[in-house]
Amino acid sequence: MFRLNKLSDYATVVMTLLATDPERLCGAPEISERARLEQPTVSKLLKLLAKADLLDSVRGAHGGYRLSRAAQEISVADILVAIEGPFAITECGMRPGQCSHETHCQVRGNWRKIGFAIETALRAVTLADMVAPAQGWTPKVTVERAAPEPSASMELNT
Repeated sequence: MFRLNKLSDYATVVMTLLATDPERLCGAPEISERARLEQPTVSKLLKLLAKADLLDSVRGAHGGYRLSRAAQEISVADILVAIEGPFAITECGMRPGQCSHETHCQVRGNWRKIGFAIETALRAVTLADMVAPAQGWTPKVTVERAAPEPSASMELNT
């Protein structure tokens, strides 16, 4: 199963929380409490997100973190890359020479196509979108099932 790691998920939670009041400085303890995440985890995420220029860090007694730019200018892909590094669905998608089968692989191009589609979708969703509730959105996926009737399909609402 293809899944985000917990840190990426938590980073999105933290960024969404900060996007609800983008001008306000929030410290790690407050973010930790509001997001219901452990403070060491939040501190680690804040450092990674600031290093990626997604957050501004202000030191001092009244310091904290805030978004470095408007929520509509930060994509979900930006957040994931800040936590996990460059986007690739397979090793060979990141840079050439990572796989001994690369020269004769028949599926590499298709994995790259799939990776590009996923990255494009993640770049299309902004932090502002993540703050807004997903009202009225129900994806419909048609899954072909192995059944006696060749046209049998099932519609899933997830």
